[in-house]
Amino acid sequence: MGPDTLIAALERRAELLDSLDDTDCVRLLHGIVEGWPGVAVDRYGPVLLVQTWREPLAPGMLEALAAVVPFDLVPVWNHRAGGGSPGPVPDEAVGTEHGVRFDVRPRHRGSDPLLFLDFRVARRWIRGAAGGRSVLNLFAYTCGMGVAAAVGGATRVLNVDFAASSLDVGRANAALNGVEMGFVHDDVHPVVRQLAGLPVGGRRGRQPRYTRVSAELFDIVVLDPPRWARSAWGAVDVVRDYPSLFKPALLATAPGGCVLATNHVPTVPLDAWLAILERTAAKAGRPLAGIDVLEPDADFPSFDGQPPLKIAVCRV
Repeated sequence: MGPDTLIAALERRAELLDSLDDTDCVRLLHGIVEGWPGVAVDRYGPVLLVQTWREPLAPGMLEALAAVVPFDLVPVWNHRAGGGSPGPVPDEAVGTEHGVRFDVRPRHRGSDPLLFLDFRVARRWIRGAAGGRSVLNLFAYTCGMGVAAAVGGATRVLNVDFAASSLDVGRANAALNGVEMGFVHDDVHPVVRQLAGLPVGGRRGRQPRYTRVSAELFDIVVLDPPRWARSAWGAVDVVRDYPSLFKPALLATAPGGCVLATNHVPTVPLDAWLAILERTAAKAGRPLAGIDVLEPDADFPSFDGQPPLKIAVCRV
């Protein structure tokens, strides 16, 4: 495991790298699937980002990996357990994906990258689908889906996330591309329920403060929740309780529109999750007209053709 492993991964990606037009954000090595457990190597614009989850890199390994990559990049190592590159790390970095520009700084307040590369296929889809349509982006993070939709000609984009720092990056991403979007800094639960015309409720009868919005239907709703999170409104649990998220998202979708839903949990089978979406829609009185499954690009290979990230475009 080392430079030779990365070289082999780069050779497998040669066709993909040639086909990704105006794109300099791509995964170059994908962990255990490509022979190096606990390691990911990504290009983010001018940065070569090496992430480790298990063992830290051996001394000199970062430089050795940078030497075999056919790009002139600033090497940065982030050890997710804490620590990383001892040398200078760029304070600013902009990456491009199909011509859309994003803040891709390798170090910031959080531990995750500012742009998730396996979600590229969804950003490409929404850019092509959003023209002349309204878009609601739930669990927006740094608003990559919102920016792609706005660049694609969406008439209205509303991003919702509880993290102010993430939305600040989203605002900067909008400015980088010369587009305008709306932002709601709040928990997704009360916001989407108001948009769907549902009672907001509250945890154990208590109702925390929340942002007031009017009921509104959107042509495209993006539902990209984390695996698990807890807030004053209760828990987000995509394994045990996906319907509590999917139902209000569906009810905030205009007739003839669609919900792009995701599930990142590797142990949840695709077919079982799709069945949950269909049952939830039927019980909500909004049966689905069909589901289209999007698969991550080839820089995110899987052992069995069942990638951990599952993306379903649910047509209403």
